[in-house]
Amino acid sequence: MRYLFDDKTIDAVSFATPNHWHALGSIWACQAGKDVYVEKPCSHNVWEGRKLVEAARTYDRIVQHGTQCRSSTGLQEAVRQLRGGLIGEVYMARALCYKWRDTIGKAGGQQPVPRGVDYDLWLGPAPTKPLTRKRLHYDWHWFWDYGNGDIGNQGVHQMDIARWGLGVTLPSRAMSMGAKFMFDDDQETPNTMEASLWFPGEKMLVFAVRHWITNHEGMGSGADNAVGVTFYGSKGYLVIPSYTSWHSFLGKERKEGPKGSGGEQHYRNFIEAVRTRKRDQLAAEIEEGHLSSALCHLANVAYRVGRSIEFDPKTETIRGDDDANRLLMRQYRAPFVVPEHV
Repeated sequence: MRYLFDDKTIDAVSFATPNHWHALGSIWACQAGKDVYVEKPCSHNVWEGRKLVEAARTYDRIVQHGTQCRSSTGLQEAVRQLRGGLIGEVYMARALCYKWRDTIGKAGGQQPVPRGVDYDLWLGPAPTKPLTRKRLHYDWHWFWDYGNGDIGNQGVHQMDIARWGLGVTLPSRAMSMGAKFMFDDDQETPNTMEASLWFPGEKMLVFAVRHWITNHEGMGSGADNAVGVTFYGSKGYLVIPSYTSWHSFLGKERKEGPKGSGGEQHYRNFIEAVRTRKRDQLAAEIEEGHLSSALCHLANVAYRVGRSIEFDPKTETIRGDDDANRLLMRQYRAPFVVPEHV
């Protein structure tokens, strides 16, 4: 990445690193004058997500978040229908992230770093610790130093859709309950979790993470996986069971209402905005990415401290809870430091 930043012929970069590198790498890219496509979640914690937004503004960069459902013409139409009153007053969304996740097993102690990997650079902002999982890659999702569990892995897509449809930003309260059920393995993050987020304006978002045998809650069929969002309103409900389609049910009789579908061109949207230099042309501009990623982080914070947290959306801090506040950022390992002033 350092060679790319130094190369004046490079206009834009794409980050698909592990989560703990997303914000810092993207901030460095902005500082180097590059536009950025950063995969989801754009941050490992709430604080560095805001710093990435500040970097994009300071250096006037085009930064697209990898929540590609924002570019789906089908889901754009679904949100227009919600805004237009199809199901009346929308007061709640329930989102589901059910991905079949088998046990990662036990490594049984320190593991050798694969040949060709600079482990110090791989760790980057994370603390220096030996490799203690069977797979260097992918299994990092389930360790707090690098990943954010499945709510921040798959779930950020559905969290973003739910927030988008509700028309909200950040919550005033968050609570979570869950555990790592069934498996005695090295995973740190929960494989089952229920999170509730309460927003100013009296709107609620409920999120479920499940990893094994389950029903699909109206999200469609499938032996292994189901994701989606259901919006509830005063006149009916609207279901988004995929990345591209939606259907609605109206009235007490739940009669089938309008439905639709349509694909996405998220990278095309990014490239067009790079060419026009119009930030508002982006379907998932980094401010939106930060807000949706922050919901996942806040759910995790509430789970980790084991209690409800009261959040101030304006200052992006937690009221009266020092332990929870400390989880809104991390201690960065020099020289891989997200600075206070980007």
